[in-house]
Amino acid sequence: MTDHLDAGTSRDKDLIAVHNSMLDGLGKLSDYFGFGKVVGQLYGAILLSDHPLSLDDMVERLDISKASASMNIRTLENMGMVRQVWVRGSSGRRKFYEAETDFWQIITNILNAREMRDVDRALSIMEDNLKRLNESMTSMSEDDRQLAQLYVDRIAQIQALFRFAQLMITAILARVAETDLQDISHIDIG
Repeated sequence: MTDHLDAGTSRDKDLIAVHNSMLDGLGKLSDYFGFGKVVGQLYGAILLSDHPLSLDDMVERLDISKASASMNIRTLENMGMVRQVWVRGSSGRRKFYEAETDFWQIITNILNAREMRDVDRALSIMEDNLKRLNESMTSMSEDDRQLAQLYVDRIAQIQALFRFAQLMITAILARVAETDLQDISHIDIG
């Protein structure tokens, strides 16, 4: 990361420190959730920019390769976190991006696209395994049948947890659709 926000400009040291801290923090948060550090840093750079950024701008600001910027910007586009925009006076070949600032929409996109898909996939695998065990238990030895029954019981418990997770994600998505983020100024938990 460079110590400037735009090439050739002189900025306040506190502004630069906060900018770099935000990019670092968003990079760590993104990495924690499995998206990779660069995804978070790219989103941060675009979010904190007062104008749309091109891939070249992002490469310079984050000191990353153009291939990395291009690949990770596609990830952000697929998650609905950035969108391509037209910039007056720019060549038609350069793509510019701006950040989605509707954070509820971002959360909804991520939960819908990634988390629900992963939960559905896990439930499908568990269902297939239960079916396989139930069909083959009659031909098993007594010891194997007892172990298979343990598997069936434990898989059923995990299924219940995943179905609860499905219910919670669905409830969160429904609640998000009804909530105006601007109305939330403070949340007490506990």
